[in-house]
Amino acid sequence: MQKNDTTLILEILLLIAFLLFPYKTFTQEPRIFTLEDFDLRGTVQSCLVITDYGKEEFEFNKEGLLTKNVTRYNDSDYDITYYKYSGGQLKEKRDENYREGEFDKQTSIAHFFEIDTSGTKKVSEKIISYNGDALDIYEYSYDEDGKLIKIIRSNNEGLDETNIEYSKYKGETTITYFLNGVVLRSIRTSFKKNRKGAKSKIVLTKEFIEGSPNSAQEKIYDSEDKLRSLKEFNYDETKKSFVANKSVNYTYDDKGLLLKEVEKIKKSAKTKDYIYQFDGTEFGNWVKKIVTPQNLFTTRSISYYEDEKTEVPE
Repeated sequence: MQKNDTTLILEILLLIAFLLFPYKTFTQEPRIFTLEDFDLRGTVQSCLVITDYGKEEFEFNKEGLLTKNVTRYNDSDYDITYYKYSGGQLKEKRDENYREGEFDKQTSIAHFFEIDTSGTKKVSEKIISYNGDALDIYEYSYDEDGKLIKIIRSNNEGLDETNIEYSKYKGETTITYFLNGVVLRSIRTSFKKNRKGAKSKIVLTKEFIEGSPNSAQEKIYDSEDKLRSLKEFNYDETKKSFVANKSVNYTYDDKGLLLKEVEKIKKSAKTKDYIYQFDGTEFGNWVKKIVTPQNLFTTRSISYYEDEKTEVPE
């Protein structure tokens, strides 16, 4: 059977990502996703999100940890990721891809994690394809305070070592990542107070390519850790400095939901307003989000664990 253009494009993109991911992206420790990462509250068991590109399905355990994620592009093309935990720690992650309704071994992979706490914490991650090929082994080392200080990646092509250094200066904390001795990324965090005494957090992230500055991003968070502004920069070789190319300001309601987003690029500005409809439960999760003036709609169907009182009023 001949594959349609959409399926062929999806397979090509997925194969490229599969081949390049271990080598070309920024390496950091495995992340555990929770309800908060998806703007969900309460005893959520599952959430179906309908978007313009397809459907996203999320399932959570009673501790609020993500256990399954399904991305559906259409009825026959979809990706499934499973997460397994032990003692609140991620032990296994499986990325399974389906095309034209059939399981694709070539692009599906499994991650297995082992935690060693006999001394300072160490985590090992083995990445294996569903064809049985060993792709990568990552070793994450932590200091006595639980901070990640080293990542070693090894495969049949060799070994890469990422070292993470922490420094403090006048109330600022900087985390710098070095890949095989060459600076890769730096993250500087500082705090300031406005005239009313409200404290904000400023996170400046700089990206480097082969040790040379390439781009930067500044995020400012309010006292409730809500992102209030974002600035993006490119490095200008002529000026030998970072030059801003985009800024975004965010406004929230009293529940912490995003109400307005104003994006500025040079002299032009675009505004997005967000309107929500809620499910009527005690947790107040939204089930429809409308973005104007673009008139983009996102709907969510949320299920809760039955042993909690989460009935929706009729």
